[in-house]
Amino acid sequence: MTGYQIFWPLLAHVALVYGLYALLGLRRAKMIRAGSIAKSDYRENRGEPAESLAIKNCLANQFELPVLFHVCCILLYITDSDNIVTVGLAWIFVALRYAHAAVHVTSNELRYRSPLFAAGYVVLAAMWIWLAVWMAMG
Repeated sequence: MTGYQIFWPLLAHVALVYGLYALLGLRRAKMIRAGSIAKSDYRENRGEPAESLAIKNCLANQFELPVLFHVCCILLYITDSDNIVTVGLAWIFVALRYAHAAVHVTSNELRYRSPLFAAGYVVLAAMWIWLAVWMAMG
């Protein structure tokens, strides 16, 4: 595939991470202004308050399975095995990460979050399988 289309989903995921950092900062600032937590609690890592814990956990999730996504996209590009299918799968994975994050920072209902995670897991597995088959055939 010509161009850098495989990197647009990567950038979209990076935007999600930055958005979550901003949301976490806003939530923490709101709690500090309200007096429900002291700024020093963050400096000394005394634990995350319940009001922002889901956001912090969601942010941590973006550095787990998505790390494999970023590596896979880079390898797809380097091996010239990226194409419309892999770019489509990459966008689906990122859309699922956005949906998973939205559930995580709002209702945090596992009955919604778990299937979204599982779907992303399967999509990413398909990307890795595509890469493995491409390399085996090449």
